[in-house]
Amino acid sequence: MAATPLAAPSKLPLDRFLSLFADVQRDEGARLLLLAFNVFLILTAYYVMKPVREALILAQPGGAEIKSYSMALQAVLLAGIVPAYGALAGRLPRRRLINIVTAFFIACLPVFFLAAEAGWPVGIAFFLWIGIFSLMVIAQFWAYANDVYSPDAGKRLFAVIAFGASSGAVFGAYISGQLIGVLGVHAMLLAAAVVLAVSLMLFNVIDAREQGQGAALRQPAAAEAPIGDGNAFALVLRNRYLLLIGLMVLLLNWVNATGEYVLSSIVQRAAEEQVAAGTLSREREGAFIGAFYADYFQVVNVIGMLLQLFLVSRIVKVVGVHVAVCVLPVVALGSYAIAALLPSLAVVRWVKTAENAVDYSLQNTVKQMLFLPTTREEKYKAKQVTDSFIVRAGDVLSSATVFIGTTALAFGTAQFAWINVVLVSVWLVVAILVGREFRRRTEAAGGQGA
Repeated sequence: MAATPLAAPSKLPLDRFLSLFADVQRDEGARLLLLAFNVFLILTAYYVMKPVREALILAQPGGAEIKSYSMALQAVLLAGIVPAYGALAGRLPRRRLINIVTAFFIACLPVFFLAAEAGWPVGIAFFLWIGIFSLMVIAQFWAYANDVYSPDAGKRLFAVIAFGASSGAVFGAYISGQLIGVLGVHAMLLAAAVVLAVSLMLFNVIDAREQGQGAALRQPAAAEAPIGDGNAFALVLRNRYLLLIGLMVLLLNWVNATGEYVLSSIVQRAAEEQVAAGTLSREREGAFIGAFYADYFQVVNVIGMLLQLFLVSRIVKVVGVHVAVCVLPVVALGSYAIAALLPSLAVVRWVKTAENAVDYSLQNTVKQMLFLPTTREEKYKAKQVTDSFIVRAGDVLSSATVFIGTTALAFGTAQFAWINVVLVSVWLVVAILVGREFRRRTEAAGGQGA
């Protein structure tokens, strides 16, 4: 008589609940939820600090212009900071690296608080600091997530972790609005420091748990070893796959930042037209613009969260990462073509809403997945290059595009939209190449499809 095959062990209740949103297998729920909550706290802290950034830099003369120029200065600083981070990673195991880097950023916040309370002009310094923090610490988190998950598991589960980031952004923006009137602007820095400290403690709990269950790690022994001593920029420059990812990120941010200028200019023009028509007072112009953006950001965030929670993991499962990475450039191509042909506020608002909602959900998740089939050194070092320096380089190229277009060429909204159509066409080609290389790498690494 043939033996009856043993039934597969049933999922735990947490695994079954999370399976509503992604393909969560047995015993994966606890780690997944802890990592999602960890990035939730990091994004909450960041969005608690964002209003302080605006208050400090815009309160000084020429604040709006200084803010624009500071974006370029961030790229310059990152050109030196990223190699320094790589050198540190070459000497430390991952837990000590993350502890030291995050603790440094936490320690800066009381210093900024005391300086601001003393009336010192810290607006530029804090703007530069928070820009570097928002890129490096988040990239560091995703490097860790890439390190503890195999490519197959990451493709299944990263959508849930990314939802933690999306919801943290929404929650942080909400509580900052609730707390700033009670605590005051500067005290928000101390609140953010507390949230970041909790996130760091949680990370140590997660990593201790991972090392206690060493068999669950892809490279149990490597967790205690230094990450490697290669130069971060050299890692990208000598690797075709990483170069393609970097070019894709550059084009994405170039397009997105230029698109934000298109939206800003058309909103400003709509307000001025209402003032000229007498339907809006000059004193209410700022309120009109503020109300527009408050509603716009809320809609983008809500749509992005819904996409993240219910569709992203399913899209990746059905079409694969190699196709999913092309979705945003296709959406953006259609969006900017429509905006170029019909450059009205209603049209531009909704095409930008579609672009940003897909960017914040599907594109952000897939971008993190692209580093799954890379080495540990590439995850921690090359990712800092693409997710920090190259992001800011894209912003700088956008600023140069806007400057030349407005001062030398007298471009209007339609012309800038056509520029983005051209850039997105190149971006789509690069995304196809990235997707093909990702698929080749994952199949070579484990015989798994993309």
